[in-house]
Amino acid sequence: MPRSPRLALTAGLMLGLALCSSASAPPVGGTDCFVWREDDVLFGGLSAIEMSADGREITVLSDRGAWTRGHVQRDAAGRITGIEVPPLRPLLARGTAPLARARSDSEGLAIAPDGTAYVSFEGAARVLRYRDLTGSAVNLRVHRDFALMQGNAALEALAIDRDGNLYTLPERSGSATRPFPVYRFREGRWDQPFAIPRRGAYLAVGADFGPDGRLYLLERRFRGLLGFGSRVRRFELGPAGILSEETVFESPSGVYDNLEGLAVWQEAGGGIVISMVSDDNFLFVQRTEIVEHRLAH
Repeated sequence: MPRSPRLALTAGLMLGLALCSSASAPPVGGTDCFVWREDDVLFGGLSAIEMSADGREITVLSDRGAWTRGHVQRDAAGRITGIEVPPLRPLLARGTAPLARARSDSEGLAIAPDGTAYVSFEGAARVLRYRDLTGSAVNLRVHRDFALMQGNAALEALAIDRDGNLYTLPERSGSATRPFPVYRFREGRWDQPFAIPRRGAYLAVGADFGPDGRLYLLERRFRGLLGFGSRVRRFELGPAGILSEETVFESPSGVYDNLEGLAVWQEAGGGIVISMVSDDNFLFVQRTEIVEHRLAH
């Protein structure tokens, strides 16, 4: 992050810290917030999250090319009470060396049912495939538009559907009135089948397909001294694109930290849970939070 925006962010958050301040507390009805701390020099900057089908296993990715996976402890109501993970480890390039610093701005994560993981990047906009996150990377071919995207606002969100098709979109569309272009990787090639309309001052930061087959999009806005606000919209997709749009979560500015990663899963009772993780930008005035919102049946 450039120095001036970082200073502005720090000043704003020192005056307006998020309300999620206890180990596990629901500051907003139907929404739980867990503050996550680890004694790990690589811990922080979390930009993506994946949850197992039962919400008991978590995989997170930082925006410095590091990841970890572990177990989630929950109480009888399903709220997170603890998370156990090993120290973060670096993603590898095509060989055995970690990704180069200039190419390690990992932002989106999608994991297929067979364990194959896909990671999207800002900076050098691209998607890598990992048969296992401990192994080496395979570069997917790139769409011609990727090279034209803003360096710090490229492929922020990544999701995989039931058929194994990947969907990604940039954080910024290039104009406040221009829809977010959605890119799909199917049968070995990219296309751009539809776009998501922009609503207000939100930017796209995370995506996932829910157990209902719909595409969920996490969006963020930053209002200086007022802090971060977040929103999740979900979309029913058809052959021609978006069939319906619904806002299922929205938080006022300053309630939560910088929510960037999104995972959508289903509890044993059938309810859909939206899990979101915050990027603390490695700043002492910010926190790593897991915010979970349960949708009504």
